[in-house]
Amino acid sequence: MSKSINLKGKKVTIISYDQEDYVCLTEIARSTGGNGSEVERWLRNINTLEFLAVWEALNNPDFNSTEFGGIRGDAGTNRFNISVKEWVARTKAVGLFAKTGRQGGTYAHKDIALEFASWLSPALRLYVIKEFQRLKEEETLHQLPEWGINRTLAKVNYRLQTDAIKRKLIPAAVTAKESGFIYADEADLVNKAVFGQTAKEWKTANPGKAGNIREYATVEQLLVLANVESYNSILIEQGMSQAERIKELNSIARSQLNAMVNLPAVKALKPPPLLDSKND
Repeated sequence: MSKSINLKGKKVTIISYDQEDYVCLTEIARSTGGNGSEVERWLRNINTLEFLAVWEALNNPDFNSTEFGGIRGDAGTNRFNISVKEWVARTKAVGLFAKTGRQGGTYAHKDIALEFASWLSPALRLYVIKEFQRLKEEETLHQLPEWGINRTLAKVNYRLQTDAIKRKLIPAAVTAKESGFIYADEADLVNKAVFGQTAKEWKTANPGKAGNIREYATVEQLLVLANVESYNSILIEQGMSQAERIKELNSIARSQLNAMVNLPAVKALKPPPLLDSKND
């Protein structure tokens, strides 16, 4: 099944794969006047490869981090070049794939598509977020979407936190898998501060629910989550230990949650009651 968003008057195809949205990077590039070759140039960038490796380590248990180490060693040299098909074949990556035929091109998981859009133009990233929000709102018929404005607020500041982690907490000589553990640990630090439990603890307590802890958060919690992630990045830069940060972040989260409960502006973000599933 495919759907699309509109970027600057150009259609960008989205296809569903393994219950996730994959966006056509080739069409994103063309929406900015490119010809699709930008995808290959982006993939040659060492920062891109490191981002992809961290994403795979977090989302793909079969990712071949050893093979990635060899690719990373060659990156940056004049002779280095790698295609999407080669990247997938060598590392068993699932975040990117090349599709031929109808609706052909390079497709990427929505998280990775945002990174590509940001590489092309920071403003383009915002256009993609806005279009995803519109699409999800239409699809869910006024249910609170994952890409709704409150969810997006938390995602935007998550990048600030990951950048701080990369600069301050990840040693120079670690594997992509080890880096993934550090990112996940910090994400759970924020989960603990805001929700009082880690993602794994929530999953264990809610075995029948799909998705993750953040997808079931209230508007207030997601707004506070965005603030806490931003503040956590500052504390990381300051060199504060994790034990000290959890206390500080939890104190701020509790204070802000109490303050936000009855704010009219926050109430305005809340969706109408969910429609009866029989009418979907």
